[in-house]
Amino acid sequence: MSNLLEQLKQHSVVVADTGDLAAIKRFAPQDATTNPSIILKALQAGQYPQQLDAALDWAQPRSRSPEALLANACDRLVVSMGLEILEQIPGKVSTEVPAALSFDTHATLARARALYAQYLELGVAGERVLIKIAATWEGIQAARQLEREGIRCNLTLIFNLAQARACAEAGVYLVSPFVGRILDWHQRQAPDSRFSADSDPGVLSVRQIYRFFKQHDYPTVVMAASFRNLEQVLALGGCDRLTISPALLAELAEAEGRLTPALADDGQRQVAPAPLSEDALRWQMNEDAMATEKLAEGIRQFHADQLKLEALLSERLRALR
Repeated sequence: MSNLLEQLKQHSVVVADTGDLAAIKRFAPQDATTNPSIILKALQAGQYPQQLDAALDWAQPRSRSPEALLANACDRLVVSMGLEILEQIPGKVSTEVPAALSFDTHATLARARALYAQYLELGVAGERVLIKIAATWEGIQAARQLEREGIRCNLTLIFNLAQARACAEAGVYLVSPFVGRILDWHQRQAPDSRFSADSDPGVLSVRQIYRFFKQHDYPTVVMAASFRNLEQVLALGGCDRLTISPALLAELAEAEGRLTPALADDGQRQVAPAPLSEDALRWQMNEDAMATEKLAEGIRQFHADQLKLEALLSERLRALR
């Protein structure tokens, strides 16, 4: 009998949630996802040194200020790292727009187009790139326009059905509902509670989104993210995609047993409801303390790591001079 990772690949597209090339080679995922935290971790581990210096070289003649230089270098760096990852996988890589732009539709559009254009200039086929954007109202509207332009998007930091539904109604290619961060919030609220896989609030949230999308025939891909343990992964087997850390991929590769998918499209369809308005989405977020807090926290965390990435680039620039 094959290990759990190989069995899981038969039911869900497995995506590596890492920038570690060795892990990507080892576990042979279809796709890979990145974010500022993942990129920072890879750089701090000593990976991508050539891409770091090349990004600074590329950015210097194209930048009119120190701030622009760091922004341009960051963009070139994440694209260069995405290029390296694409050489190891057959599918897509997700590259994130800086979290500081999460509430600015026009700025998100400009940065997303620039990142996408760099991939094309480097010879990458457009269908292999997903532009990753936080699922704020402003981010969703940017993704709506990008999808119209043929630029596929991955909407991230999704914590409830309202966010996911608004993305699907905007025609977004893929959504990344988070599992572990939802569980983290509930465990902080009730430290003595014990959640099984089938009562895990993060697992239940993704199952709700998956079933809603299938029932209403939304083509948007559901990619569960942010896993804390193997049980969460297995409880969402059968979801369209699962983006999994190297540590959990290793556990899956080493585990034996029979995997039965927990999710499957039952074929039942309903008429889709009227699209959510901006007011309706904001109200539903307001009524969901967990989703509101975790979205804000996630944006802050990604922005903090983006600033650390810029500081690393700045330090390297001083060393080169």
